[in-house]
Parts: sequence; structure tokens; C-alpha cells
Amino acid sequence: MEFAVSRTGTTLVTLHGGSDTTACDDAMSTLADTLETLAAEGTITDWDVTDADVYEHPTAPFDPYTIALEFSVTVTTEADDEREAAERGASVIDDALATADVTSVAYTTSPAASAT
Repeated sequence: MEFAVSRTGTTLVTLHGGSDTTACDDAMSTLADTLETLAAEGTITDWDVTDADVYEHPTAPFDPYTIALEFSVTVTTEADDEREAAERGASVIDDALATADVTSVAYTTSPAASAT
């Protein structure tokens, strides 16, 4: 049986930006590009970047911002039941994000599986 498995989480992106707004916009764009690439490759089936906040301001001129981003991703997996699908989907999500160099990931929800 085929299941869609979704998970939400946060990640940190460090980059240079001219202001809080610019840094947040650039970080959202960077993560969106990464997730779009994963979707184009067929690794994930759906994604969304929902929010960005400054996690750490620069301490000196030319230091980078660290931005906390909230995101959600969905994958499709084959399994006999929802529990097995959630486990497999979580593993696929972990692998996809690690391969794409999305670091400092902390999940805010458990994987949720639903039959498709």
C-alpha cells in the first residue's frame, strides 16, 4: 500500500545579509531551492518553507546571520501499515535532507502517514 509521510521541523542557515529581512528572505530562498531540487529529483513529493526568524545576529561587521527556518516535507513510501510507513518515510526524509546538506535539523512533529 502507498502512503504519504509528512514531517515538519526546523533548520539553521548561516549566511551574510544586509538586514534581518534580507537575511531571512535569502535563507528562505536557499532552503526552498534545496527542497525544490529534491522534489525535481523525485526524492520528496511536497515541501513548504513556512517561516524564518533571526536565530543569531551578527556580532561584528561582516559576520553572518544565523536564521532559523521552519519547513515541512512529504515523501511517498510503500508499506503494509501506517506505523511501518511512518518509520520508512522518516528514514527517507532524514536521508534526503542529509544528502542535500540541510544541517541542524530538529523535527517538531512525529512523522504522519496517510494512505494515498
